[in-house]
Amino acid sequence: MAARRISSLLSPSSVPSIAARFLGRYPGWGRSVPRLSTAAAFEEPITPPVHANYTKLLINGQFVDAASGKTFPTLDPRTGEVIANIAEGDSEDINRAVSAARKAFDEGPWPRMTAYERSCIMLRFADLMEKHAEEIAALETWDNGKPYEQAATAEIPMLIRLFRYYAGWADKIHGLTVPADGPYHVQTLHEPIGVTGQIIPWNFPLLMYAWKVGPALACGNTVVLKTAEQTPLSALFVSKLFLEAGLPPGVLNVISGFGPTAGAALASHMDVDKLAFTGSTETGKVVLGMAAKSNLKPVTLELGGKSPFIVCEDADIDKAVELAHFALFFNQGQCCCAGSRTFVHERVYDEFIEKAKARALSRVVGDPFKKGVEQGPQIDSEQFQKILKYIQSGVDGGATLESGGERFGSKGYYIQPTVFSNVQDNMLIATDEIFGPVQSILKFKDLDEVIRRANASRYGLAAGVFTQNIDTANTLTRALRAGTIWINCFDIFDAAIPFGGYKMSGQGREKGIYSLSNYLQVKAVVTPLKSPAWI
Repeated sequence: MAARRISSLLSPSSVPSIAARFLGRYPGWGRSVPRLSTAAAFEEPITPPVHANYTKLLINGQFVDAASGKTFPTLDPRTGEVIANIAEGDSEDINRAVSAARKAFDEGPWPRMTAYERSCIMLRFADLMEKHAEEIAALETWDNGKPYEQAATAEIPMLIRLFRYYAGWADKIHGLTVPADGPYHVQTLHEPIGVTGQIIPWNFPLLMYAWKVGPALACGNTVVLKTAEQTPLSALFVSKLFLEAGLPPGVLNVISGFGPTAGAALASHMDVDKLAFTGSTETGKVVLGMAAKSNLKPVTLELGGKSPFIVCEDADIDKAVELAHFALFFNQGQCCCAGSRTFVHERVYDEFIEKAKARALSRVVGDPFKKGVEQGPQIDSEQFQKILKYIQSGVDGGATLESGGERFGSKGYYIQPTVFSNVQDNMLIATDEIFGPVQSILKFKDLDEVIRRANASRYGLAAGVFTQNIDTANTLTRALRAGTIWINCFDIFDAAIPFGGYKMSGQGREKGIYSLSNYLQVKAVVTPLKSPAWI
C-alpha cells in the first residue's frame, strides 16, 4: 500500500513535481509557496491531536516503572520542550525483560501455537494500527519532527503493510527433504532462534520497529526491543495495541533507555540468542564487539551510508533535479540511504546547479503538523549542531554555498535546506554521513570515473542512477558496490524488497524473504531407512 504510494511519487512520469503530488491536495501549498521565510518558525506550534499516554517500560505484558525509578524527558524537536517523562530502563530492566522473553519462549504459547494462529494475531495487530493510524502518525511527528503528511500517508500505511506481509509468511516457513547418498531420510527444520534483542534508531522509529519485530515474531521468536531515547512514544503506543490483538505476555518487551546502559546490557546479554541493530557505523562496531565477547550471538547490522546519486548527461534535468532533491532532503535528510553525494555530468552540471538551488529555496520548512510543510526540525540539539558544523566545514573547505547554510527561525532545531556546488571528493561533506538537509553536488566526466569515485567510500548502502539509456543503467547497476540500486527512482521501500549494505554499511538484509533467515536456525535430521522402496 504505502510502497505503491511512494512509488507513484517517485516514478519518472511524476517527477519533477514530487512536492506537488505530495502537497497538491491542499490548495495554496506546494509550488506556489514563496521562497524561504523564517515566518513559519515564529508561529505558535500547533497542538498535536494526541496525548503521550504510554511512558513506562513494557515487560511481560505490563507497563511498569524502571527498577531504579528514574525517568528521562522526551522532547518536541519543534521547540525543545518536554513532551513527557519516560521510564529510564537500564541493565536491571533489560534482565527483567530478557527473563520474561525467555520464559515466554521456553514455556509460553507463542512458539507452540500454530503458525496460522500467530499470523492471525499479527493481522489483528495490523487492523488495530489501521484503526488508530491518525494517533500513531501524530505521535511519530510530535516525537520525531517529521512532516505529519509524510507519516500519515506513507510511513504508517507502510508500517501496517509490513506486519500484514510478515503475518502472511508465518505459516509458509518450512524446511526441506534432502536426498542423501545412502538409505537415509534427511530433512531440515527451520526453527525459531529464541530470544531476540533489537535496537532501533530515531529517524524512522516505527518502520524500523516493523523491520525487526515483524520477521522475528513471524518465525516464532520472542523479542526485547530497545527504542531510541529520542523517540520512545510511538513504539510504546503500538505495542499496547499488540497486546490488545492477543499477543501473549513476554513475547514482546519494550525498554526505553540509553545506549551505554540499556543498549549495552542487551547487546552483551548472555541469554539473548540473536541481536539486530540499526544505527551509526561507529555504534554498530561497538554492538558487534559486545555480541561477540558475550555469547557470540549472531548480529544483523543496518548502518550508515553516503549514497551516490548519479545524473548522467542524457538526463531530463528538471526530473533529475526533483528526484535528487527528494533523495537527499526526504525526512530532513535524516535517512541512512540518502543520496548525499550528487554526481552530475559536466555537460549538464551548471544547469543542474541553478535548478537545484532554486528547488532548495522553494522547499517549505516549518511546523511539521502544518499542511504543506515539506521539512520539519532535526531530531535534537546534538544533531542540529553537528549538521551546522558540517556546513561550516564545507564553506571552510572551499565548496560553494549555493543556498541555505544557517538555522531556520529562532526556536527548535530547524535548518535551512542547504546546497553546495564545487564539492571535492576529499571534503568532509563528501565523505561523512551528515544526516541532515545538506546536498553536496560533484562533477564527473565519464562512467569509468564516476564508478571509481562512487565506490571510493567506506559505505555501500544504496545508490541512485538517473539516465534514459538502458545500457548505462545496466553498467552502473553491476558496477556500483551497494545493497540497493534505484534506477530513475529513489527510496522505494516495498515490504518484499530486501535492504542492507555492503562494506561498513552493515551485514545481513532486512525486509522480504531474506529477513526471515535472520531469525531462524536450520537443523538437519537424519534417520536410517530399512529396506526402502526408493531412495
